[in-house]
Amino acid sequence: MTALTQYERLESGGLWRARAQDQRREVVVSFGAATLVISDAADRPLAHWSLPAVARLNPGERPAIFAPDADASETLEIEDALMIEAIETVRKSLVATPPVQGRLRWLGSVGLIAAIAGLGAFWLPGMLRDQTLSAMPDVKRSEMGATILGHLQATTGPACRSSRGRTALQGLHRRLFGVGADGQIVILPSGFGPATLLPGQIIVMDASVLRLADDPLIPASIALATAAAGAVHDPLGDVLDAAGLGDTVTLLTTGEMPDAALAEYASDLLSGWRPAPDAAVVQAAFVQAGLPVEPYVETVPSAPAGLTDGPDVEATTIMSDADWVSLQGICNR
Repeated sequence: MTALTQYERLESGGLWRARAQDQRREVVVSFGAATLVISDAADRPLAHWSLPAVARLNPGERPAIFAPDADASETLEIEDALMIEAIETVRKSLVATPPVQGRLRWLGSVGLIAAIAGLGAFWLPGMLRDQTLSAMPDVKRSEMGATILGHLQATTGPACRSSRGRTALQGLHRRLFGVGADGQIVILPSGFGPATLLPGQIIVMDASVLRLADDPLIPASIALATAAAGAVHDPLGDVLDAAGLGDTVTLLTTGEMPDAALAEYASDLLSGWRPAPDAAVVQAAFVQAGLPVEPYVETVPSAPAGLTDGPDVEATTIMSDADWVSLQGICNR
């Protein structure tokens, strides 16, 4: 039984606030898949924190105070001793222990590496890359994505987290990808643009997209196309390509990617590199979400050719005017 399985039905009360100057509010705290879920009394999610990135701000003290990362102004206070123990146990387990599934696949990977070594250096890197991609579970992908996001924030500044803006952003994610969909959309304040996908289905978008848009369909379409690109172009594959053979072998055999390699990949993203989306996949994603492609094509110069040749989809209301105003102000603290 894994630590997460042991505690997956555990819930407790807590006091949460999105910013240091906000009033604390009563919330319900529970576990998701590699996330800590913070909900209001009506069971509406207010925040999803990546468990591997969660930081305890007052070790050994009660009530325990947690944050989504060490530098965040968002906090969660918990009195319940069992929940405190559960968060600490699960967080440390996800960070320190490669998943059992990864270990089992590692045993097969060792044999595979020995068998294909004779094929030579030409074949080995590609085969190792593919084996590593197939062996990495979602929890490890989420952990790596959160680490890369941390390196991005070291340059761009902390992710935008105004309370109403985060609520609107979570609503947009549900509208685009469905209730309970993995991942999240994160807005960075500057220097990134316009968006990219990190391992763990983390869509990172530059705040300039919100500032310059006159319609919420624009950021919605950029987020949707970014996720669609990742459906055929695994972002973890890009991390492995940038890291090289040695770090790929380290990840495959130990479950850990050197932090320097993740920092270097974040630097590559900041330089403007992005994978090219596939027109057919992007078109299918827009049709499934019920969104027109025209706002995306008109806004993003690098949009793949031929998108407007697909079936027509009428414009739809993606969010209320109040939520759109809140989303545009997500970086205002």
